Amino acid sequence: MALETIIIEKKDNIGIITLHRPKKFNTFNTQLAEELNDGLRQLDEDDEIRVIIIKGAGKVFSTGIDVSEFFGKTPSEHHRWLALMDQMHLTIASMGKPVIAMVHGYAVANGAGLMAASDFAIVAEGTQIGTTAINVGLLCTGPIIPMSYSLGKKKTLEMLLSGDMIDAKEAERLGLVNKVVPAEKLEEETFAFARKLVSKSQVAIRMGKNFYYQMIDMPFRQRFALNNEVMAKLSVTEDAVEGIHAFIEKRQPVWKGK
Repeated sequence: MALETIIIEKKDNIGIITLHRPKKFNTFNTQLAEELNDGLRQLDEDDEIRVIIIKGAGKVFSTGIDVSEFFGKTPSEHHRWLALMDQMHLTIASMGKPVIAMVHGYAVANGAGLMAASDFAIVAEGTQIGTTAINVGLLCTGPIIPMSYSLGKKKTLEMLLSGDMIDAKEAERLGLVNKVVPAEKLEEETFAFARKLVSKSQVAIRMGKNFYYQMIDMPFRQRFALNNEVMAKLSVTEDAVEGIHAFIEKRQPVWKGK
């Protein structure tokens, strides 16, 4: 079935997903949420793709959930609908490949959540970011979960309960985004970062991402036990052996992804 709310493209070893509801400011409806999750899984299973970029068509990245779907639901229907809106967080965390959000204009509510759920975020200067559901009597409890890993208690609660927006530079200062760049260089800088990840050992990238998402749920001492397990497995891979030989021989490594 043809996709209607996202566009999937490939450029070299990079997969690109474009949120494509520009007239609705790329808000999440049921179809977009389903197609986004399916598209992410499809690219994660594509052996030619090493890094995935998510961007928004038109003037903004995404301004949240399409409220036209809000009305007329029972509590159990709201539960299923909201679980689908938040599924991207779990999908991205479970993927082996890095996901980069290329953000411009506005990243609001579920749009801010997608930016935070992504492993990395490159953001255009002037972009406004907020968890604004409090302003309509709701809460951005889903988006604030990944954001809380970068923010302390007080800033997390401020964003959740005030509904105030912050600009890209403040988001960078707080650690919510990796890099803020001029709007005209957003694509160039995002692809440069993606190519940097493509150039690394893909087995190390995959194991490193998996380690992070396991580690954040663990107590302090268990994290080091996991570290020992991961590094022991990584140390006997072909890429690790090649990387050490290349370092000693002062040459560029040739990765096999094994």
